[in-house]
Order: sequence, then C-alpha cells, then structure tokens
Amino acid sequence: MHSDDIAAGRKRWQDRYEAARKRDADFTTISGMEVDPLYHPPEGQDDERFERIGWPGEYPYTRGLYPTGYRGREWTIRQFSGFGNAKQTNERYKMLLAAGGGGLSVAFDMPTLMGRDSDEAASAGEVGHCGVAIDSVSDMEILFDGINLQDTTTSMTISGPAIPVFCFYLAAAERQGADITQLDGTLQTDIHKEYIAQKEWLFPPKPHLRLIGDLMEYTSSTIPRYKPLSVSGYHIREAGATAAQELAFTLADGFSYVELGLSRGLDPNKFAPGLSFFFDSHIDFFEEIAKFRAARRIWARWLRDTYGADSERAQWLRFHTQTAGVSLTAQQPYNNVVRTAVEALAAVMGGTNSLHTNALDETLALPTEESAEIALRTQAVLRDETGITNVADPLGGSWYVEALTDKIEAQAEEIFRQILALGGEVGDADAAEVTKEAFDRHEVGPITTGILRGIDDGWFTSGIADSAFRYQQDLEQGRKHVVGVTGHTDTVSKELDILRISHEVERDQNELLKDRRAKRDQAAVDASLEDVRTASRGSANMIEPILNAARREATLGEICGALKDEWGIYREPAGY
Repeated sequence: MHSDDIAAGRKRWQDRYEAARKRDADFTTISGMEVDPLYHPPEGQDDERFERIGWPGEYPYTRGLYPTGYRGREWTIRQFSGFGNAKQTNERYKMLLAAGGGGLSVAFDMPTLMGRDSDEAASAGEVGHCGVAIDSVSDMEILFDGINLQDTTTSMTISGPAIPVFCFYLAAAERQGADITQLDGTLQTDIHKEYIAQKEWLFPPKPHLRLIGDLMEYTSSTIPRYKPLSVSGYHIREAGATAAQELAFTLADGFSYVELGLSRGLDPNKFAPGLSFFFDSHIDFFEEIAKFRAARRIWARWLRDTYGADSERAQWLRFHTQTAGVSLTAQQPYNNVVRTAVEALAAVMGGTNSLHTNALDETLALPTEESAEIALRTQAVLRDETGITNVADPLGGSWYVEALTDKIEAQAEEIFRQILALGGEVGDADAAEVTKEAFDRHEVGPITTGILRGIDDGWFTSGIADSAFRYQQDLEQGRKHVVGVTGHTDTVSKELDILRISHEVERDQNELLKDRRAKRDQAAVDASLEDVRTASRGSANMIEPILNAARREATLGEICGALKDEWGIYREPAGY
C-alpha cells in the first residue's frame, strides 16, 4: 500500500478513535511511559502488506472490530460453570459474579446435553457430574434465583436440545417478571459441530437445521439482542483438529447458518450480527493469535462478497474463547495455571470479545471454588497488571505474525474448496466466488451441501482423527513435548483435593422431578406436547409450541421425546 493511502487511513482511524468512547483508565506502562493506542508504519513509508492488515475497526478487521481496541471496552470475563443441581450451581454463579465475572456461561450435565430427563435409565450415574442437571423450567428458575436475567448476559453451551432449554430460559425469565424482548445472551445451537466432533445430537441433520432456522427467525423478530447461534470450533479443536482445521470447519459451519438464514428470506445485515463464535485457545502462542486474526478477515470477506452483507456489524466476527482443556494434564496439575495464562494471553492478543479460563484441576474433576477463583484471577492479572489493554493489536505488522496469519488463511481457504467439492462444486476458482455462483444449484446452499455430505461420509471426523494421530506420534517420538508428561516428570507436588459430586444429587433430583410431575396439570402438559408433535409435521415456527410446553412444566425428555417420535434419531455411519 502506498504511503499516501496509509496516511489517509491513519487519519480516518484517528477520527474514529477520537469519537469513540474510551474507558476511564491509565493507559501508560508500569513505569509511567506514554504509549500510543495503535502502532502502524512510519509516516512516508510504503507497506505492501498493509491492505491485508488494515486498521482496527475497519474492513477486513484483521486488527480488531473496534478502533479503540480494549481501550474502549475490555473483553468480558465469562466463566463456564455448572455442577450438581440448580441450587448448587446458583451458589457458584453468585460467587463468580461477586468475584468479578462479567457474565454467566452455563455448563449442563450429560443427560441434559442429550435431551434426557434425570430419571431416565440412560441418565443413571451421570446426573450433575459434568454440569448442572436441568429437567424443566423450575430448575431454570432455581438456577437463576436472585440473578436478574434481564440485566445479566447468559451463555448456554448446548446444541442438540438447545431450543427446549432456551424455552426453559425464556419461561424462567417471564416468571422473574423480565421483559423477554430485552434479554441478552448466547445459545450455542451449533448442530454441525456435534456431528463433526462432540457427538451430542438428537435428530437427523435437517430437522435440527429446521429448529435452528426457526430460532433465528424468532430471535430476529422478538429478542433482537439475543444471539441464537454460537458457532463452535472449541470442540473441534479439543477432538484433535489443527488450528487451520478448527478455523476452517468452524467458519464453514458459520457460512452454512448464513445460508440457512438466507433460505428463510432473512436479511444478512439483520441476522448475521446475531451469529457469534466460540474458539479454542491452544498452547502455541503465536499460531493462536494468527488464527484469530485470520478468522476475522475471512468472515468479513465472505459475508461481504459472497453473502451480500454490507453493514459493518454483519461483517464482524465476534467470538468467545476458552483456553484449551485438552492441553491440561493430570500430572503436575499446577503447571496448568501457566498453560492457561499463556493461552488466555494469546486469546487477548488475538482480540477476543469474551474469555473463559480453565481451572488447574479440570483434568480430574469439575473445578473446586479455589481453583475456579485462580482461573478467574488469571484474567484479572492479565487485564489489570500487564498493560495489554493499552494498545490495539500490539503484534500487528510483525513479520512472523502476519506470515502466520496469511498461511492459516490460505490453509482455511483450501479446506473450503474441499468442502465445496464434497457438495459437487469443483474447480480452481476462489471458494468464496464459487459459493456465490452456486446457490441456484443447491437446495440448502453449496457450503451446507458439502458439510452434510462430509458428515455422512465421515470426512470431517477422519480428518480430525488423522491430525490427532499425527500429534500423538510427534509426542511419542519426541518431536513435541508436554512438561510433566514426556519430560520433567519428577515432582514434589501432592495429590489435589477435588470436587466430588455426591450420588445424593441424582437421588434428590429424581425425587424433585417426581414431585413436580405429580403437582402439574397433566392434561395441559399432554395437550402442549401434542401441539409440539403437530407443529413438527408442518412448516410453522416451532418456538412458540415448545415455549408453551415449557411454561406448563413439560420436561426436557418429554419435549425431545415428542420430537423424536416424529423425526426419528440420528445414528452415525460406521467408520474404520
């Protein structure tokens, strides 16, 4: 880019920076040295790379979404938490909020994630163990007791039964007296990554996509601040994907949901801002920073050039980050504090909008209050002591970081071409351009067609398995290292005290569920479940029938069971 163009861009950025809101904070170094809010090529110097790097707050958003960086708004500290029953988790939430958490992120137990009630035979031994047990709206009421949902952004990490759980959340907010049109939060709802990596689905893909489309329509018209989809790469990376695979598979999933919205006649300028992303931050510091920067750039370009979104907010890739659970070790668990800090720093240097830091004991059990506090304080130290919030994209222009960003972007674009080929679109043209021209040839959109074929063929899972195998070989052959596991194994560390979930949680939850069933209006429940079945056979939006069932104390297992009766269940093709 010519120096005159860079100077014009600098002036444009400076004007936007001065007009934006800044935090009331000291933006100097610990020694009192003044630092600029942004660094860029020296005046009068050409820089051929700069068109791809750009300015914070401007397309292609490589350097961030806001001209102020974190000077305007820091990332949200959002700790993922849930265990036992709703009352126990409610107490943990109040502790996290009091300790400086900026929002809540709900972790559900395995029966809830699979759309089952706690008293089903398949739920035995799992109730409350990997998250909180939620069987009905009454559990959701207890979960948020004393926490004003209208004033608290709430993220819920669940996909298969996401819509019934979302309806429990809405019904609980109504019981608090909240105006549900003003709710703000995020529902994961990303069913593609379940088929690709996490394996927590209920139905075949198309019924799931129908529910997601219904949710997008409903939130767009009724709850405009609520984000109906958090497209998740985290679980893809945790399954063994590389950074480029995580990025490409996740963004492709996001493109598919854009195609879903377009198929419903929705305006991308209105619904695309309701899409957010959820990424893993792994231990390779610079690779992760490059991944986040490339993600913003790819998303902005595809949304603008392929899907026709011309507003800034529709082109923004907003994302939550969680540090890499798979990088933590049971051996020498205090090393995990260091790993988490490095991974959190990478997420912040990459411009994350919100962040969860894993606790040191999460390879052994759910976090204790002490380990959860250390994880939370890790973010506070980064935010308040290190000076990293003073400068937007401090590594922008680094030869290494920019080269890595370009390389990861190129690898992602090659994966997009492979996904298009799975759907029958081949050729050497730019993948975004092929997608733009291919809409009329595909019932559900060209990227979606490729994803569905890749799910059926096992293409995604085999690609992740190959990557995981290569990494394991690198560990075993000494090319990669994990401290405390493949080397430096001597230790003076003692065994940790860990959080154990009593079997009484399951017993008490089942008794509570039995009592609720006995006290509810069964005829009203049966009628509402029949309304759900009837709606599932037609084409009307499914949210209101499911919400009405939630209001009448229908359970999660009953609602999901009614839909399984009509749509069946999905069984993964065998792979070898």
